[in-house]
Amino acid sequence: MCTVVGTVKQRRQRRGAGGPLRRVQIGNALSAFGSGFTMPYMFVYVDQVRGLGSLAAGMVFTVFALAALAVLPFTGRGIDRYGPRPVLLAGTALAATGAFAFGHATGTPALLVSSFLFGAGVTTCQPALATMIVRCSTAATRSHAFALQFTLVNLGMGIGALVGGQIVDVTDPASLTRLFTIEAATFLGLALVTGTARMPRFQLSAVHEKGDGPTGLRALVADKAMLRLCLLAGLIFFTCYGQFESGVAAFATDTVGTAPSTLGFAIGANALTIVVLQMFMVRITARRRRTTAMAAAGLVWLGAWAMALVAGLIRTETMAATVAIVSIYALFGVGESLLAPTMGPMVADLAPARLLGTYNAGYSLVKQIAIAVGPAVGVLLVGSGTWPLYLAAMAGSTLLIVALALRLRPHLTPEQDNAAPAVVHAVPVRELQTAA
Repeated sequence: MCTVVGTVKQRRQRRGAGGPLRRVQIGNALSAFGSGFTMPYMFVYVDQVRGLGSLAAGMVFTVFALAALAVLPFTGRGIDRYGPRPVLLAGTALAATGAFAFGHATGTPALLVSSFLFGAGVTTCQPALATMIVRCSTAATRSHAFALQFTLVNLGMGIGALVGGQIVDVTDPASLTRLFTIEAATFLGLALVTGTARMPRFQLSAVHEKGDGPTGLRALVADKAMLRLCLLAGLIFFTCYGQFESGVAAFATDTVGTAPSTLGFAIGANALTIVVLQMFMVRITARRRRTTAMAAAGLVWLGAWAMALVAGLIRTETMAATVAIVSIYALFGVGESLLAPTMGPMVADLAPARLLGTYNAGYSLVKQIAIAVGPAVGVLLVGSGTWPLYLAAMAGSTLLIVALALRLRPHLTPEQDNAAPAVVHAVPVRELQTAA
Protein backbone atom coordinates (compact mmCIF):
# COMPACT_ATOMS: atom_id res chain seq x y z
CA MET A 1 0.00 0.00 0.00
CA CYS A 2 2.78 2.39 0.87
CA THR A 3 4.46 1.59 -2.42
CA VAL A 4 1.32 2.52 -4.35
CA VAL A 5 0.95 5.80 -2.44
CA GLY A 6 4.61 6.60 -3.00
CA THR A 7 4.27 5.89 -6.71
CA VAL A 8 1.27 8.24 -6.97
CA LYS A 9 3.18 11.00 -5.15
CA GLN A 10 6.19 10.55 -7.44
CA ARG A 11 3.97 10.81 -10.51
CA ARG A 12 2.38 14.00 -9.17
CA GLN A 13 5.81 15.47 -8.52
CA ARG A 14 6.91 14.70 -12.06
CA ARG A 15 3.73 15.89 -13.75
CA GLY A 16 2.80 18.83 -11.54
CA ALA A 17 -0.65 19.37 -10.06
CA GLY A 18 -2.50 17.27 -12.63
CA GLY A 19 -6.12 18.37 -12.89
CA PRO A 20 -5.66 22.04 -11.91
CA LEU A 21 -2.75 22.42 -14.33
CA ARG A 22 -4.79 20.91 -17.15
CA ARG A 23 -7.58 23.37 -16.43
CA VAL A 24 -5.11 26.26 -16.46
CA GLN A 25 -3.74 25.11 -19.82
CA ILE A 26 -7.23 24.78 -21.25
CA GLY A 27 -7.88 28.32 -20.04
CA ASN A 28 -4.71 29.51 -21.78
CA ALA A 29 -5.93 27.94 -25.02
CA LEU A 30 -9.37 29.55 -24.64
CA SER A 31 -7.83 32.96 -24.02
CA ALA A 32 -5.53 32.60 -27.03
CA PHE A 33 -8.42 31.43 -29.23
CA GLY A 34 -10.35 34.56 -28.30
CA SER A 35 -7.38 36.82 -29.05
CA GLY A 36 -6.76 35.21 -32.44
CA PHE A 37 -10.48 35.34 -33.09
CA THR A 38 -10.68 39.14 -32.99
CA MET A 39 -7.26 40.82 -32.85
CA PRO A 40 -6.56 40.62 -36.61
CA TYR A 41 -9.91 42.26 -37.32
CA MET A 42 -10.02 45.08 -34.77
CA PHE A 43 -8.41 47.59 -37.15
CA VAL A 44 -10.70 46.81 -40.08
CA TYR A 45 -13.70 46.84 -37.73
CA VAL A 46 -13.05 50.39 -36.57
CA ASP A 47 -11.68 51.72 -39.86
CA GLN A 48 -14.00 50.16 -42.44
CA VAL A 49 -16.98 48.53 -40.77
CA ARG A 50 -17.75 51.46 -38.46
CA GLY A 51 -16.28 53.93 -40.97
CA LEU A 52 -14.33 55.90 -38.36
CA GLY A 53 -11.00 55.99 -40.21
CA SER A 54 -7.46 54.84 -39.50
CA LEU A 55 -6.85 57.56 -36.89
CA ALA A 56 -9.66 56.26 -34.68
CA ALA A 57 -8.41 52.71 -35.21
CA GLY A 58 -4.92 53.74 -34.13
CA MET A 59 -6.34 55.42 -31.03
CA VAL A 60 -8.19 52.20 -30.16
CA PHE A 61 -4.97 50.18 -30.27
CA THR A 62 -3.13 52.84 -28.26
CA VAL A 63 -5.77 52.79 -25.51
CA PHE A 64 -5.74 48.98 -25.56
CA ALA A 65 -1.97 49.03 -24.91
CA LEU A 66 -2.14 51.84 -22.32
CA ALA A 67 -4.61 49.80 -20.29
CA ALA A 68 -1.69 47.55 -19.36
CA LEU A 69 0.16 50.47 -17.78
CA ALA A 70 -2.91 51.30 -15.72
CA VAL A 71 -3.79 47.87 -14.33
CA LEU A 72 -0.62 45.77 -14.13
CA PRO A 73 0.85 47.41 -10.98
CA PHE A 74 -2.42 46.68 -9.15
CA THR A 75 -2.68 43.22 -10.73
CA GLY A 76 0.59 42.04 -9.20
CA ARG A 77 -0.34 43.38 -5.76
CA GLY A 78 -3.75 41.73 -5.98
CA ILE A 79 -2.29 38.34 -6.90
CA ASP A 80 0.16 38.49 -4.00
CA ARG A 81 -2.55 39.50 -1.52
CA TYR A 82 -5.61 37.53 -2.66
CA GLY A 83 -4.21 34.83 -4.94
CA PRO A 84 -4.39 34.40 -8.73
CA ARG A 85 -7.96 33.04 -8.93
CA PRO A 86 -9.85 36.18 -7.80
CA VAL A 87 -7.64 38.34 -10.02
CA LEU A 88 -8.23 36.04 -12.99
CA LEU A 89 -12.00 36.21 -12.43
CA ALA A 90 -11.82 40.02 -12.28
CA GLY A 91 -9.79 40.04 -15.50
CA THR A 92 -12.21 37.76 -17.34
CA ALA A 93 -15.13 39.94 -16.25
CA LEU A 94 -13.40 43.08 -17.56
CA ALA A 95 -12.37 41.38 -20.82
CA ALA A 96 -15.82 39.90 -21.45
CA THR A 97 -17.49 43.25 -20.79
CA GLY A 98 -15.02 45.10 -22.99
CA ALA A 99 -15.27 42.61 -25.87
CA PHE A 100 -19.08 42.61 -25.82
CA ALA A 101 -19.24 46.42 -25.64
CA PHE A 102 -16.63 46.76 -28.40
CA GLY A 103 -18.74 44.67 -30.75
CA HIS A 104 -21.79 46.86 -30.16
CA ALA A 105 -20.07 50.28 -30.09
CA THR A 106 -20.63 52.57 -33.06
CA GLY A 107 -18.86 55.79 -32.08
CA THR A 108 -15.26 56.62 -31.19
CA PRO A 109 -15.85 57.43 -27.47
CA ALA A 110 -17.67 54.13 -26.87
CA LEU A 111 -14.98 52.22 -28.75
CA LEU A 112 -12.22 53.81 -26.69
CA VAL A 113 -13.91 53.00 -23.37
CA SER A 114 -14.64 49.42 -24.39
CA SER A 115 -11.10 49.06 -25.75
CA PHE A 116 -9.69 50.12 -22.38
CA LEU A 117 -11.86 47.58 -20.54
CA PHE A 118 -10.96 44.93 -23.10
CA GLY A 119 -7.22 45.61 -22.83
CA ALA A 120 -7.31 45.87 -19.04
CA GLY A 121 -9.04 42.51 -18.78
CA VAL A 122 -6.72 40.68 -21.18
CA THR A 123 -3.68 42.18 -19.45
CA THR A 124 -4.95 41.22 -16.00
CA CYS A 125 -5.45 37.60 -17.04
CA GLN A 126 -1.87 37.08 -18.27
CA PRO A 127 0.10 37.31 -14.98
CA ALA A 128 -2.70 35.51 -13.14
CA LEU A 129 -2.47 32.56 -15.55
CA ALA A 130 1.34 32.57 -15.32
CA THR A 131 1.16 32.51 -11.52
CA MET A 132 -1.30 29.62 -11.65
CA ILE A 133 1.06 27.63 -13.87
CA VAL A 134 3.87 28.15 -11.37
CA ARG A 135 1.73 27.05 -8.45
CA CYS A 136 0.44 24.00 -10.31
CA SER A 137 3.87 22.81 -11.46
CA THR A 138 7.07 21.69 -9.80
CA ALA A 139 10.66 22.72 -10.42
CA ALA A 140 11.03 19.59 -12.57
CA THR A 141 7.88 20.16 -14.65
CA ARG A 142 7.78 23.96 -14.89
CA SER A 143 9.69 24.32 -18.17
CA HIS A 144 7.45 21.72 -19.80
CA ALA A 145 4.35 23.50 -18.45
CA PHE A 146 5.38 26.89 -19.85
CA ALA A 147 6.39 25.33 -23.17
CA LEU A 148 3.01 23.61 -23.43
CA GLN A 149 1.34 26.92 -22.62
CA PHE A 150 3.23 28.59 -25.45
CA THR A 151 2.28 25.83 -27.89
CA LEU A 152 -1.38 26.00 -26.92
CA VAL A 153 -1.37 29.79 -27.20
CA ASN A 154 -0.02 29.61 -30.75
CA LEU A 155 -2.46 26.88 -31.70
CA GLY A 156 -5.35 28.76 -30.12
CA MET A 157 -4.50 32.04 -31.86
CA GLY A 158 -4.02 30.30 -35.21
CA ILE A 159 -7.30 28.40 -35.00
CA GLY A 160 -9.07 31.52 -33.72
CA ALA A 161 -7.82 33.62 -36.63
CA LEU A 162 -8.86 30.90 -39.09
CA VAL A 163 -12.37 30.54 -37.65
CA GLY A 164 -12.78 34.30 -37.22
CA GLY A 165 -11.85 34.84 -40.84
CA GLN A 166 -14.79 32.68 -41.90
CA ILE A 167 -17.21 34.85 -39.93
CA VAL A 168 -15.93 38.31 -40.85
CA ASP A 169 -17.74 40.17 -43.59
CA VAL A 170 -16.80 43.86 -43.80
CA THR A 171 -20.07 44.60 -45.60
CA ASP A 172 -22.07 43.18 -42.68
CA PRO A 173 -21.47 44.92 -39.32
CA ALA A 174 -23.49 42.21 -37.57
CA SER A 175 -20.79 39.65 -38.44
CA LEU A 176 -18.23 41.62 -36.44
CA THR A 177 -20.69 42.06 -33.60
CA ARG A 178 -21.09 38.27 -33.50
CA LEU A 179 -17.31 37.92 -33.54
CA PHE A 180 -16.74 40.04 -30.44
CA THR A 181 -19.76 38.55 -28.68
CA ILE A 182 -18.30 35.07 -29.16
CA GLU A 183 -14.98 36.30 -27.77
CA ALA A 184 -16.78 37.62 -24.69
CA ALA A 185 -18.19 34.12 -24.27
CA THR A 186 -14.68 32.61 -24.46
CA PHE A 187 -13.61 34.76 -21.51
CA LEU A 188 -16.63 33.55 -19.56
CA GLY A 189 -15.49 30.03 -20.46
CA LEU A 190 -12.03 30.88 -19.15
CA ALA A 191 -13.58 32.01 -15.86
CA LEU A 192 -15.65 28.82 -15.62
CA VAL A 193 -12.84 26.39 -16.48
CA THR A 194 -9.77 27.98 -14.91
CA GLY A 195 -11.14 30.56 -12.50
CA THR A 196 -12.77 27.80 -10.45
CA ALA A 197 -9.67 25.55 -10.33
CA ARG A 198 -8.40 24.86 -6.82
CA MET A 199 -4.77 25.90 -6.49
CA PRO A 200 -2.41 23.46 -4.72
CA ARG A 201 -1.09 24.55 -1.35
CA PHE A 202 2.54 25.55 -1.28
CA GLN A 203 4.95 26.32 1.50
CA LEU A 204 7.29 29.25 1.79
CA SER A 205 10.94 28.67 2.56
CA ALA A 206 12.59 30.53 5.42
CA VAL A 207 15.72 30.74 3.29
CA HIS A 208 13.85 32.60 0.54
CA GLU A 209 11.20 34.44 2.52
CA LYS A 210 12.23 37.32 4.75
CA GLY A 211 9.44 39.45 6.10
CA ASP A 212 11.58 42.55 6.60
CA GLY A 213 12.46 42.93 2.91
CA PRO A 214 10.92 45.41 0.46
CA THR A 215 7.48 44.65 -0.95
CA GLY A 216 5.66 45.27 -4.20
CA LEU A 217 7.43 46.93 -7.09
CA ARG A 218 10.15 48.17 -4.74
CA ALA A 219 11.27 44.58 -4.26
CA LEU A 220 11.39 44.03 -8.01
CA VAL A 221 13.40 47.22 -8.59
CA ALA A 222 15.82 46.19 -5.83
CA ASP A 223 16.39 42.81 -7.51
CA LYS A 224 19.26 43.45 -9.92
CA ALA A 225 18.93 40.06 -11.59
CA MET A 226 15.24 40.64 -12.26
CA LEU A 227 15.93 44.11 -13.62
CA ARG A 228 18.50 42.66 -16.01
CA LEU A 229 16.04 39.98 -17.07
CA CYS A 230 13.35 42.61 -17.67
CA LEU A 231 15.77 44.63 -19.83
CA LEU A 232 16.59 41.51 -21.81
CA ALA A 233 12.92 40.55 -22.11
CA GLY A 234 12.02 44.05 -23.29
CA LEU A 235 14.61 43.81 -26.05
CA ILE A 236 13.40 40.34 -27.00
CA PHE A 237 9.77 41.41 -27.28
CA PHE A 238 10.72 44.61 -29.11
CA THR A 239 12.93 42.85 -31.65
CA CYS A 240 10.83 39.75 -32.37
CA TYR A 241 7.24 39.94 -31.19
CA GLY A 242 7.04 43.69 -31.73
CA GLN A 243 8.06 43.27 -35.39
CA PHE A 244 6.27 40.03 -36.17
CA GLU A 245 2.99 41.41 -37.51
CA SER A 246 4.10 45.00 -38.11
CA GLY A 247 7.66 45.86 -39.18
CA VAL A 248 8.44 42.56 -40.90
CA ALA A 249 4.96 42.43 -42.45
CA ALA A 250 5.36 45.99 -43.76
CA PHE A 251 8.85 45.16 -45.06
CA ALA A 252 7.55 42.04 -46.81
CA THR A 253 4.55 43.68 -48.47
CA ASP A 254 5.85 47.21 -49.18
CA THR A 255 9.55 46.62 -49.86
CA VAL A 256 9.76 43.05 -51.15
CA GLY A 257 6.30 43.04 -52.74
CA THR A 258 5.09 39.88 -51.04
CA ALA A 259 1.41 39.11 -51.62
CA PRO A 260 -0.83 39.15 -48.52
CA SER A 261 -1.73 35.51 -49.12
CA THR A 262 1.95 34.59 -49.11
CA LEU A 263 2.43 36.56 -45.90
CA GLY A 264 -0.36 34.52 -44.35
CA PHE A 265 1.46 31.36 -45.41
CA ALA A 266 4.65 32.66 -43.77
CA ILE A 267 2.82 33.33 -40.49
CA GLY A 268 1.41 29.82 -40.72
CA ALA A 269 4.95 28.48 -41.16
CA ASN A 270 5.91 30.22 -37.92
CA ALA A 271 3.08 28.54 -36.01
CA LEU A 272 3.86 25.15 -37.57
CA THR A 273 7.53 25.49 -36.63
CA ILE A 274 6.61 26.16 -33.01
CA VAL A 275 4.16 23.26 -32.82
CA VAL A 276 6.64 20.80 -34.36
CA LEU A 277 9.73 21.91 -32.43
CA GLN A 278 8.43 23.01 -29.03
CA MET A 279 8.51 19.75 -27.09
CA PHE A 280 11.81 18.83 -28.75
CA MET A 281 13.24 22.15 -27.57
CA VAL A 282 12.02 21.41 -24.04
CA ARG A 283 14.28 18.36 -23.95
CA ILE A 284 17.23 20.31 -25.36
CA THR A 285 16.93 23.26 -22.96
CA ALA A 286 16.37 20.95 -19.96
CA ARG A 287 20.06 19.99 -20.15
CA ARG A 288 21.46 23.47 -20.74
CA ARG A 289 21.69 26.85 -19.07
CA ARG A 290 18.72 29.13 -19.61
CA THR A 291 21.03 32.00 -20.52
CA THR A 292 22.56 29.78 -23.21
CA ALA A 293 19.10 29.13 -24.65
CA MET A 294 18.37 32.88 -24.70
CA ALA A 295 21.65 33.64 -26.44
CA ALA A 296 20.98 30.84 -28.94
CA ALA A 297 17.57 32.35 -29.71
CA GLY A 298 19.30 35.65 -30.46
CA LEU A 299 21.69 33.94 -32.86
CA VAL A 300 18.81 32.21 -34.65
CA TRP A 301 17.01 35.54 -35.01
CA LEU A 302 20.20 37.07 -36.39
CA GLY A 303 19.88 34.49 -39.14
CA ALA A 304 16.29 35.64 -39.67
CA TRP A 305 17.40 39.24 -40.19
CA ALA A 306 20.09 38.02 -42.57
CA MET A 307 17.35 36.32 -44.61
CA ALA A 308 15.44 39.62 -44.55
CA LEU A 309 18.47 41.33 -46.07
CA VAL A 310 18.62 38.66 -48.75
CA ALA A 311 14.93 39.18 -49.51
CA GLY A 312 15.46 42.92 -49.85
CA LEU A 313 18.42 42.51 -52.18
CA ILE A 314 16.75 39.94 -54.47
CA ARG A 315 13.20 41.27 -54.32
CA THR A 316 12.94 41.25 -58.11
CA GLU A 317 13.33 37.45 -58.00
CA THR A 318 9.84 36.68 -56.80
CA MET A 319 10.22 33.00 -55.91
CA ALA A 320 13.56 33.38 -54.14
CA ALA A 321 12.35 36.44 -52.22
CA THR A 322 9.21 34.54 -51.15
CA VAL A 323 11.34 31.66 -49.82
CA ALA A 324 13.44 34.18 -47.89
CA ILE A 325 10.35 35.82 -46.32
CA VAL A 326 8.92 32.45 -45.25
CA SER A 327 12.33 31.56 -43.80
CA ILE A 328 12.26 34.70 -41.63
CA TYR A 329 9.06 33.61 -39.92
CA ALA A 330 10.21 30.01 -39.57
CA LEU A 331 13.47 31.13 -37.92
CA PHE A 332 11.48 33.38 -35.60
CA GLY A 333 9.57 30.26 -34.59
CA VAL A 334 12.79 28.37 -33.79
CA GLY A 335 13.93 31.17 -31.49
CA GLU A 336 10.53 31.41 -29.82
CA SER A 337 10.63 27.66 -29.13
CA LEU A 338 13.96 28.12 -27.35
CA LEU A 339 12.60 30.91 -25.18
CA ALA A 340 9.26 29.38 -24.14
CA PRO A 341 10.77 26.89 -21.61
CA THR A 342 13.20 29.48 -20.20
CA MET A 343 11.71 32.95 -19.69
CA GLY A 344 8.65 32.11 -17.59
CA PRO A 345 10.43 29.59 -15.33
CA MET A 346 13.29 32.04 -14.75
CA VAL A 347 10.86 34.73 -13.57
CA ALA A 348 9.33 32.16 -11.20
CA ASP A 349 12.74 31.16 -9.84
CA LEU A 350 13.78 34.77 -9.29
CA ALA A 351 10.57 35.70 -7.46
CA PRO A 352 10.05 35.24 -3.73
CA ALA A 353 6.84 33.23 -3.28
CA ARG A 354 5.11 36.15 -1.53
CA LEU A 355 5.85 38.40 -4.56
CA LEU A 356 5.23 35.99 -7.43
CA GLY A 357 2.29 38.04 -8.68
CA THR A 358 4.32 41.26 -8.61
CA TYR A 359 7.18 39.70 -10.56
CA ASN A 360 4.83 38.19 -13.18
CA ALA A 361 2.98 41.50 -13.50
CA GLY A 362 6.25 43.43 -13.87
CA TYR A 363 7.39 41.02 -16.55
CA SER A 364 4.04 41.38 -18.35
CA LEU A 365 4.31 45.17 -18.14
CA VAL A 366 7.72 45.12 -19.84
CA LYS A 367 6.31 42.79 -22.47
CA GLN A 368 3.34 45.05 -23.20
CA ILE A 369 5.46 48.20 -23.47
CA ALA A 370 7.93 46.51 -25.83
CA ILE A 371 5.18 45.10 -28.02
CA ALA A 372 3.54 48.55 -28.15
CA VAL A 373 6.76 50.42 -29.04
CA GLY A 374 8.13 47.81 -31.46
CA PRO A 375 5.50 48.18 -34.20
CA ALA A 376 5.71 51.98 -34.12
CA VAL A 377 9.48 51.94 -34.66
CA GLY A 378 9.36 49.18 -37.28
CA VAL A 379 6.57 50.64 -39.38
CA LEU A 380 8.13 54.14 -39.16
CA LEU A 381 11.50 52.97 -40.49
CA VAL A 382 10.07 50.75 -43.21
CA GLY A 383 7.40 53.27 -44.19
CA SER A 384 10.00 56.01 -44.62
CA GLY A 385 11.85 53.89 -47.17
CA THR A 386 14.92 53.31 -44.98
CA TRP A 387 14.59 49.51 -44.88
CA PRO A 388 18.39 48.93 -44.73
CA LEU A 389 18.48 51.06 -41.57
CA TYR A 390 15.55 49.05 -40.20
CA LEU A 391 17.31 45.72 -40.77
CA ALA A 392 20.57 47.08 -39.33
CA ALA A 393 18.78 48.30 -36.20
CA MET A 394 17.04 44.96 -35.70
CA ALA A 395 20.26 43.01 -36.29
CA GLY A 396 22.08 45.23 -33.80
CA SER A 397 19.30 44.71 -31.25
CA THR A 398 19.55 40.95 -31.77
CA LEU A 399 23.29 40.99 -31.13
CA LEU A 400 22.55 42.95 -27.96
CA ILE A 401 20.15 40.17 -26.90
CA VAL A 402 23.01 37.66 -27.14
CA ALA A 403 25.33 39.91 -25.13
CA LEU A 404 22.76 40.68 -22.41
CA ALA A 405 21.85 36.99 -22.06
CA LEU A 406 25.47 36.04 -21.43
CA ARG A 407 26.00 39.00 -19.07
CA LEU A 408 22.96 37.95 -17.06
CA ARG A 409 24.61 34.62 -16.17
CA PRO A 410 26.87 35.85 -13.31
CA HIS A 411 23.84 37.39 -11.55
CA LEU A 412 21.94 34.09 -11.35
CA THR A 413 22.31 31.16 -9.01
CA PRO A 414 23.01 27.78 -10.65
CA GLU A 415 19.41 26.75 -9.91
CA GLN A 416 17.97 29.89 -11.54
CA ASP A 417 20.09 29.32 -14.64
CA ASN A 418 19.30 25.58 -14.74
CA ALA A 419 23.02 24.87 -14.35
CA ALA A 420 22.94 22.54 -11.34
CA PRO A 421 19.71 20.50 -11.23
CA ALA A 422 21.39 17.71 -9.27
CA VAL A 423 22.10 20.03 -6.32
CA VAL A 424 18.37 20.23 -5.52
CA HIS A 425 18.26 16.49 -4.82
CA ALA A 426 21.68 16.23 -3.22
CA VAL A 427 21.03 18.84 -0.51
CA PRO A 428 17.26 18.92 0.10
CA VAL A 429 17.58 20.66 3.46
CA ARG A 430 19.18 23.73 1.89
CA GLU A 431 16.99 23.74 -1.19
CA LEU A 432 16.19 27.25 -2.30
CA GLN A 433 12.43 27.19 -2.65
CA THR A 434 11.04 29.00 -5.67
CA ALA A 435 7.67 30.60 -5.97
CA ALA A 436 5.88 27.31 -6.57
